[in-house]
Amino acid sequence: MLIEITDLNRTELWPFSGISETRLYRAFERQPGIFVAESPKVIGRALDAGYQPLSMLVDRRLAERTAKGLICRCGDIPVYTAPYEQLSHLVGFHLTQGVLCAMRRRELPGEEAVCLGAARVAVLENVMNPANVGAIFRSAAALGFDAVLLTHGCSDPLYRRCIRVSMGTVFQIPWTYLKDSAPDYVDGLKRMGYVSVAMALREDSVGVDDPRFLKKEKLAVILGSEGEGLSDETISACDYTARIPMAHGVDSLNVAAASAVAFWQMGRR
Repeated sequence: MLIEITDLNRTELWPFSGISETRLYRAFERQPGIFVAESPKVIGRALDAGYQPLSMLVDRRLAERTAKGLICRCGDIPVYTAPYEQLSHLVGFHLTQGVLCAMRRRELPGEEAVCLGAARVAVLENVMNPANVGAIFRSAAALGFDAVLLTHGCSDPLYRRCIRVSMGTVFQIPWTYLKDSAPDYVDGLKRMGYVSVAMALREDSVGVDDPRFLKKEKLAVILGSEGEGLSDETISACDYTARIPMAHGVDSLNVAAASAVAFWQMGRR
C-alpha cells in the first residue's frame, strides 16, 4: 500500500524519524521491539530469515523500480514514499540505498539451541562498537563459523549500523546472548563440549595457525573489547590463548580485522 508523504510529522513515521535504538527496542511492552533494516539486499535477507515487516520507507524513484519486488514480498503493509531529499531529512542521514524497513524483533533462542550442531562458534565479550560487531558477524558467516554468542556488554546486533555493516549476515547466522557473564560463560561452553580459545596477547599464546585447532571437533573462539581486550579471568578460564603473528612492530589488529584472520584459520575443518 503506497502512501505519499505530505507531512513529515506523521505519527506513523516515528520508527524512521531518527529516534534512539533504545526506544525502538522497547516499542512493545514485555514483547520484542522493533529494528530498522536498510537497503534492499539486507531487508531481503531479513525476510528470508522470517522477520515480520511492519512498515517501509522508500525513495519515490525506487518504488516502481528496484524496490518493487521487495514491496510485493512485504504484503499489505504501509509503504511510505517521498522524494529522496525529504526522506533524508526525516531519517537524519543520507539514505544511500533508498529503502528502510521497520521489522519486529523475535524472542532470542537459548545458547544451547543456537549451538546445536555448531562446530565453530564465535564469542564476543563486551565488543561495544556497532561497526565492529557487524563486521565480525560478516566474517563469521563468510569464513565457516556456525554461530555467534555475545555477552550483554556487546552492542546489539540488530542496531541499524550493525545490520548495515554486516550486510544482513546477522539474519543468516544463528546468534544469541550468553546467560552468564565473564568468565562464567566459559564453563558453559565447556559443558557443551567446546574447546575454548581466547584471542589475547600473552607470553604463553600460541599462533592462530596451531595445528591442534584444526583437529578439534568443537571450537569456541573468544574475542574481547576494542580497548581492554578479554578480561584476565576469561583468559585464565580458557583452554588456549592464541595470537596473530605481527610484523613491522605492530602489536595488534582491530578486533574486527583480527576476527577475520582467526575465523579463516580456525574455521577450516
